[in-house]
Amino acid sequence: MKVKSASFGNMGNNCYLIVDEKTNKSALVDCTEFNQKMIDFIGDTDLQYVLLTHGHFDHIIGTKEVKERYACQVAISAEDEKMLSSARHSLAIFCNSAQNNVNADIILKDGDIINLGETKIKVISTPGHTKGSVCFIAGDYLFSGDTLFCMSCGRTDFPGGSVPEMLNSLKKLSQLDGDYKVMPGHEEQTTLSFERINNPYMK
Repeated sequence: MKVKSASFGNMGNNCYLIVDEKTNKSALVDCTEFNQKMIDFIGDTDLQYVLLTHGHFDHIIGTKEVKERYACQVAISAEDEKMLSSARHSLAIFCNSAQNNVNADIILKDGDIINLGETKIKVISTPGHTKGSVCFIAGDYLFSGDTLFCMSCGRTDFPGGSVPEMLNSLKKLSQLDGDYKVMPGHEEQTTLSFERINNPYMK
């Protein structure tokens, strides 16, 4: 398995491509926009999934076009599914962003395993930023969306956000066995071992 990362959009979103090297099958974690940069990012891999950490517009805005081009499946939690078809719920309408609605193919639940060739991707429910926020684990990578950042955590003041749920989700992540490379939805990468010690929201 290998992981590619790139920053997209004017909000500095990180998108990630998980590639199963045995089969060249891939999964895109969050889909900020659809343009030539995204096409080049996906490259010649066999895209199977768009895995959405949550439904805010800056993480989903290119999903419809990617789904149509690659005939891949879109996966999101039940709680955030409505954001795929509502610019109000996704907050796109408040930022003057055009949203093309798209349907989910897979509804994610805590503990689900997504098979990508020989690579297994585990779903972890982490509400707090939104009701349906999730993280993904693949190998020694933790894709944390807008839940966990380096020395910080996601905002909880949007509709569906919750401080108690965020703190519970961060505790859940801190109690994972072992260490992981943390790949957040914005800003720089970090490690779970570093965050356990240094992140004030994980204390």
